[in-house]
Amino acid sequence: MKSAFVSLRFCALFLVVAIGGVQAADPHPLIAIMGAYSPELVALRKEFGVDNKANGFTTTTFSGVRFDRGVVDGHDVIIFQAGSSLVNAAFQLQLALDHFPITQVLFAGVAGGIDPSLAVGDVVIPERWAYHGESAYLNEDGKGGYVLPGYYHQPDFENFGMMFPDSVHVIREGETKYRKMPFFSADAALLDAARRAIPKLAPMKKAGRVVSVSVGGTGVSGTVFLDNAKYREWIFKVWQARCLDMESTAYGQVCWSNQKPFLVIRGLSDLAGGQHGLNPIDTNELGVSEIAVKVLRGVLDEL
Repeated sequence: MKSAFVSLRFCALFLVVAIGGVQAADPHPLIAIMGAYSPELVALRKEFGVDNKANGFTTTTFSGVRFDRGVVDGHDVIIFQAGSSLVNAAFQLQLALDHFPITQVLFAGVAGGIDPSLAVGDVVIPERWAYHGESAYLNEDGKGGYVLPGYYHQPDFENFGMMFPDSVHVIREGETKYRKMPFFSADAALLDAARRAIPKLAPMKKAGRVVSVSVGGTGVSGTVFLDNAKYREWIFKVWQARCLDMESTAYGQVCWSNQKPFLVIRGLSDLAGGQHGLNPIDTNELGVSEIAVKVLRGVLDEL
């Protein structure tokens, strides 16, 4: 009876592990490779041959999210769409981390350029990521200022009119108190891999100009599509930001919480309102995504 009871317990434990996800039993660590929306996924799937049956990718779906798993340049990878905007980014990356044995997180896609020294097509790989939209929106005080709530004694950053940005407060396993986090850092080893990769990349062009690829500085994220020149100038003044998007800081926060290294590669599809006339993202998003994905592949080759 005792041996039968032990066997039943073992079977029950096996079922719990199997139902709970593949992480516990999976012997092959994976590098996550992500895009946020269709043009970025089209570029990723084309570059890595996901849809070529000869390449042996297998597909799994969780909560409606498709995950394609295979081998690229000797690396076990899992490629998926992490969704547009902060909530989708956080939810869908966490979904992947909960179901697969992911050891590193890489992203390639487009962003709006903030640094006035950069042009459309250039690629930036920030060292850190901040939220620009974690804010208090305040009433005017009638004296040329604003009425600050009691909790908001000392603003962390210069305001943009009624908008007073703040740092996010975070916690993770092993900690007992939330702490203020002004930014999330990309992984040092992945940044070094990017620096090694850049000199080896073949020249890439956008609108007849060889684009620049650089590592360093700050990127910022929020829940808005920015197409306003004055706000863009303020973002650069406050954070010295190089680019702005709607997902990357959420990736940083999720990876910080799960203690996973991450790196985000952003090609500039537009100038976030700094252009003259209509924002050109619609005509640039696929081509610039392809440039960013080429850079990601170069980084992958260095790992």
